[in-house]
Amino acid sequence: MSFTRRRFLQTSSAVAAGAAGSQLLGVRSPFAQDTMSFEPEPGAELRLLRWSKFVQGDEDMWIANTKKFTEVTGVPVRIDNESWEDVRPKAAVAANIGSGPDIILGWFDDPHQYPDKLLPLTDLADYLGNKYGGWYDAAKTYGMRDGEWIGLPLGASGARMVYRQKWVQDAGFETFPTDYQQVLDIAKKLKANGHPLGMALGHGVGDANGWLHTILWGFGGKMVDENNTVVLSSQETVDALEYVKELYDSFIPGTLSWLDPNNNKVFLAGDLGATNNGISIWYAAKNSPDPALQAMAEDIYHADMPVGPVGKPTELHLFTQAMVFKYSKYPNAAKEYLRFMWEKEQYEPWQLAATGYIAHPLAAYAENRVWTEVPKSLPYRDCVKNMLWNGFSGELGYASAAAMADYIVVDMFAQAAAGERSPKEAADYAARRAERYYRV
Repeated sequence: MSFTRRRFLQTSSAVAAGAAGSQLLGVRSPFAQDTMSFEPEPGAELRLLRWSKFVQGDEDMWIANTKKFTEVTGVPVRIDNESWEDVRPKAAVAANIGSGPDIILGWFDDPHQYPDKLLPLTDLADYLGNKYGGWYDAAKTYGMRDGEWIGLPLGASGARMVYRQKWVQDAGFETFPTDYQQVLDIAKKLKANGHPLGMALGHGVGDANGWLHTILWGFGGKMVDENNTVVLSSQETVDALEYVKELYDSFIPGTLSWLDPNNNKVFLAGDLGATNNGISIWYAAKNSPDPALQAMAEDIYHADMPVGPVGKPTELHLFTQAMVFKYSKYPNAAKEYLRFMWEKEQYEPWQLAATGYIAHPLAAYAENRVWTEVPKSLPYRDCVKNMLWNGFSGELGYASAAAMADYIVVDMFAQAAAGERSPKEAADYAARRAERYYRV
């Protein structure tokens, strides 16, 4: 994977620029000596829009850390929560009208749709990267544009194969397989045993985009090449569509309309042998007051995403990053809030409370004790480290973000799986849709 086309500022020059432009103060208690800080504006107050929780510990610790920030700085922070599908359009509206939350936790490459509306965060991002082992490559790709950081990566709601171990073993496998052909084999056996697979094929921001892009890339298909030329109508794409069509034959009914919550609910109802999801299913079962769900949690395991013919991981995960809008009256307070929340003293307890629900974008957090204290979280640790980016292998921008928001890849697979179009017809139609954005 090559990121040499993306040049970014050296930490030393970025921090110097931040000192001049962002009132960098340096040391202040109770933080360590290598802590930078931004002086909040007089009377500052902030509003944050973030996606709704799937794991209660995430929300609880985020709120607790925010209260700590207010105690230290005196800056109150209002937190609004929206469903996953509603975050993107609300962020776009805020950018267009120049009014709304100071900070939004958005998805994937959303900042690249309106980079001129966002406050540069280069000084803060370089400081955090220098302090915490560096940013993973995909995080750099998502967060940077033309040498500036326009978003501050929080991480990704990582996706793994979530399965019932006993039912997988009853189907003749010790663990859930990571070979594409073996996945087809186990899908047929699980269905025959009354414990089918089920993965979203509807307009779910996370689940559908994640596993379907992973399969597309696993066969060597992609929407665009390195020059942003649409190459979706290819034999590799057709091969991926034929594979998913065959896999879909072993799915539980209804997945064509599934959004992000659906597989959680169906799995916890005991109707699925396996699905593609974050750690939230196991978390919900483990923390349920229902003894039956607690027993189910003991039988829930997680496996890496299968690897396709290309022979290496090709994962897409639900990436989220903070955007600070230029219309904010309190940009320094916003940057200080983000710095505070990304520091080890807050980030590690939050990640632990959420049992690794968000995989980190900074290498140092691979040492977080969550990965050892919660063994079933370990498969999620390297999701950001290993993942590709939306719009692979082209540049991020309006076209890549708009094409994902229009669910072109998801619809392509759903049409082929349902038999609405042949795999070749579905690929051709999706390519024409993509061209509308990439010609702009």
